[in-house]
Amino acid sequence: MNKRQLFLQHVAQTSDMPLSLDIERGEGVFLYDTKGKRYLDAISGISVSNLGHCHPEVVQAVQSQAGKYMHTMVYGEYLMTPQVELAGLLAENLPPNLSSTYFVNSGSEATEGAMKLAKRYTGRREIISCKNAYHGSTQGSASLMSEDYFTQAFRPLLPGIRHIDFNCEYCLNQITEKTACVIVETVQAEWGIRKPAKGYLKKLRARCTEVGALLVFDEIQVGFGRTGSLFAFEQYDVVPDILLLAKGMGGGMPIGAFISSNEIMSCLMDNPVLGHITTFGGHPVTCAASLATLKVLLRENYIQEVKRKEELFRSLLQHKAIQDLRSAGLIMAIEVGDFERVKTVMYSCLENGLIIDWFLFNDRSLRLAPPLVISDEEIQLACSIILKGLDKL
Repeated sequence: MNKRQLFLQHVAQTSDMPLSLDIERGEGVFLYDTKGKRYLDAISGISVSNLGHCHPEVVQAVQSQAGKYMHTMVYGEYLMTPQVELAGLLAENLPPNLSSTYFVNSGSEATEGAMKLAKRYTGRREIISCKNAYHGSTQGSASLMSEDYFTQAFRPLLPGIRHIDFNCEYCLNQITEKTACVIVETVQAEWGIRKPAKGYLKKLRARCTEVGALLVFDEIQVGFGRTGSLFAFEQYDVVPDILLLAKGMGGGMPIGAFISSNEIMSCLMDNPVLGHITTFGGHPVTCAASLATLKVLLRENYIQEVKRKEELFRSLLQHKAIQDLRSAGLIMAIEVGDFERVKTVMYSCLENGLIIDWFLFNDRSLRLAPPLVISDEEIQLACSIILKGLDKL
């Protein structure tokens, strides 16, 4: 069998229409297939490659650490330099109450850890999330999803989950003394990019504080600079009790984290001991990659350039077929009407060397989330290809 046949027969499939791109290498904002065709990756592997592909400092950090040691012992048992340094640098760049990091392998795992932490700390069982939010696909994180299409086949899900409307101040009354935590995306991504209304997050924070519920911000997609600040919540003058990170955190390597205060996190130490365990979370190689990524983002001006690049995209994406253009930094939704039109533009872009995508809960819109390192010339190239695709509608 050829490689494609092996892929379809032996790599588990979750879609009947995989793109099946055969990528040989990546560099900067571009991916190259085995035939030498170049693709501008305008989704960053779904908000992962914030520094582009194979950033030299990230690659060097991975190679260097892999040459020293890799897996040693399950999380928290050994003092590993990349892990300790990364936790310290995160604490330096977060508010004082977000000083203790638990490293995991993915965004879904970060959500799972936060759910357990909130239940253990508060002694409560109810968890509230927002409609049309996505926090992961494991059994617990999927229970937070309101969309029946993606969950009905896997029921029963976790009990005690309630859903409220994002940006609905009246709905905040549903947060009560029974609520362990409220988990909310700082910017709703899979809805098709929905930012919080003015004052909403502050009122949400106040309500959680009033009833003793923990506030959890999910920045798995929008963290690490994508919205124009290192963390999106910094733009809203609201601090959560727990912060979820992953995706862009690793520079292309798999890593996630849930971050809280020492007081809250310490409840995982007893009753029971080892209240949360992971074998590979905080792996020294992935932590080395994440540490290098964070250092580059803090040193260079990529984050400071996000808003200007966002405006450049918006100024170039002018077309009669665009019904709406929503953005929160370098994560954007181009609404074109329905999924058939979305597919027409997507496949046209792919043919012309541009990778874009759609959203789980919004099949009317095209997803854009390019690496933060994208240049003005590369933005112009991406937009010209998108406009060609829109011409076909």
